[in-house]
Amino acid sequence: MSIEWSEKPDQKLTVAGQGLEYACWGPPPDAAPTLLMLHEGLGSIAQWRDLPSRLAAATGFGVLAYARAGYGASDPADLPRPLDYQTREATQVLGPLLDAAGIEQALLLGHSDGATIAAIYAGSVSDLRVRGLVLIAPHFFTEPEGLAAIRAAGEAYRDGDLRVRLAKYHADVDGAFRGWHDAWTHPGFERWNVADCIDHWRIPVLAIQGRRDPYGTLAQIAEIEQRIYAPLETLILDDCGHAPHLERPEETEGAIVEFCARLHRLEREEVHFA
Repeated sequence: MSIEWSEKPDQKLTVAGQGLEYACWGPPPDAAPTLLMLHEGLGSIAQWRDLPSRLAAATGFGVLAYARAGYGASDPADLPRPLDYQTREATQVLGPLLDAAGIEQALLLGHSDGATIAAIYAGSVSDLRVRGLVLIAPHFFTEPEGLAAIRAAGEAYRDGDLRVRLAKYHADVDGAFRGWHDAWTHPGFERWNVADCIDHWRIPVLAIQGRRDPYGTLAQIAEIEQRIYAPLETLILDDCGHAPHLERPEETEGAIVEFCARLHRLEREEVHFA
């Protein structure tokens, strides 16, 4: 194992020359599969709350959560972020991070931007370590409703209390917010579309979406259903917005735990040929 497997490690995880904040729960990678958690566009490790520890206890898997550069206590990111920052994170950071952490079998669990990064990785990198995807509120293309919600977040950051609330979680709160907001509201971002990554998935997928998500409609899930060639399970939650794991934790966690158990059982079954 290449890192200190701890909820409060002494040092950051170094990937591509950047120090990334991380934390671990449950068994290490040489003892069990690992759930790798990728946070949302304004997220951090702390904003997962106690979900990582609960998933570790319920699944028996190890859990590793990290903060991307520019978030939490990780090293700063260069601004402005390029409009393809999610693809760059997937193709330039995620593989080396799996290497550095010594992960042998992984399920990628992402929320929002994190879900999209996981989706891009699974569709563009041939990595047999990755055995499944859990995508919470993923986005593959822009929608007018989502872009309007992001512009509204910009107003709340400038005129409301959003900056104060986020400052509790990020060493450089302005960098974290501007990196996300300014990319999504750039005029060129309206044409952003990474849905072709779905065509190349060859591992089981669990997709979770709230019907009242202001940042993405059920068209995102429909895109998966129309393009996917791999096994797919979906959980669509009524009266739920952008964070099913916080707004509807019992249903969301239950679906994730069942998905992990089923995947692990299939991995362990012997294949018998006639």
